[in-house]
Amino acid sequence: MRVSIIMGSISDREIADKIVAKLIEFGIEYDAKVISAHRALNQLQDYVKNAEDESQVFISIAGKAAHLGGVIAALTTRPVIGVPVKSSTLDGLDALLSTVQMPSGVPVATVAINGGENAAILAAEILAISDDNLKEKLKKFRADMSRKIANTDYVYEG
Repeated sequence: MRVSIIMGSISDREIADKIVAKLIEFGIEYDAKVISAHRALNQLQDYVKNAEDESQVFISIAGKAAHLGGVIAALTTRPVIGVPVKSSTLDGLDALLSTVQMPSGVPVATVAINGGENAAILAAEILAISDDNLKEKLKKFRADMSRKIANTDYVYEG
């Protein structure tokens, strides 16, 4: 099982680091590259074509025009998860709309703006369909998360 992470720019590395950390937590192999859909289209096409045999899921991280996820989805039948990135201009709304508004027949699953951790969890859920060990890790992750919430004390004193 492997997930390919493709950043549109090196400035997306902080989000990629969160994805990588979560994939490592679940024991999922990954590959991470910086390849712009606009500035290095031929390189992107070659990468997706070669990675498709080993990677079961692709995660794209892109801001502004954010066409990276859609281009990857056009090049593969593997699931693509898009992470829209918050930019200084429109706070990531431009990237969110570019990622989520895909034409019929070319879907990109989209998580929240800067939602790298959720992208990794969604990738793990996709892979867990055929991996019982990973399914159990996800169940434990959810149970641990639930316990943390249940053990959080907060009293509002207004």
